[in-house]
Amino acid sequence: MIDKIALLHIENRKLLCTLSKGKTLYYIPGGKREQGESDEETLIRESKEELNVDVIPGTYRYYGTYRAQADGKAEGVVVQVTAYFASFKGTPEASSEIDRIDWLSYDDKMKSSLVDHAIFDDLKKDGLID
Repeated sequence: MIDKIALLHIENRKLLCTLSKGKTLYYIPGGKREQGESDEETLIRESKEELNVDVIPGTYRYYGTYRAQADGKAEGVVVQVTAYFASFKGTPEASSEIDRIDWLSYDDKMKSSLVDHAIFDDLKKDGLID
């Protein structure tokens, strides 16, 4: 199983998503946990690496844990994403590994990875995105 942490950030009822260089699907910002990292440490590191923002320690709030077939991997390889809201300093901007960032609505969910579809569904159900 692939273990990932994601940063949920919503503005104007749209979710911040990233398109990595060489990829065709958007992903909610975040990434794989390194050996021994806590969820918060992964969230802080990945947010800096991908978005050039500084998550403020202690501000993260758990939203949910989601599992699905991992995109581009052999059948049966599962990705698990643990999603958090968190406050941060700075304005999100694409890093060297990110081609672009965009704000996606629920209608855009098919542009994202399979595991992110479930997150979009919950955000819509909870009235957080349009």
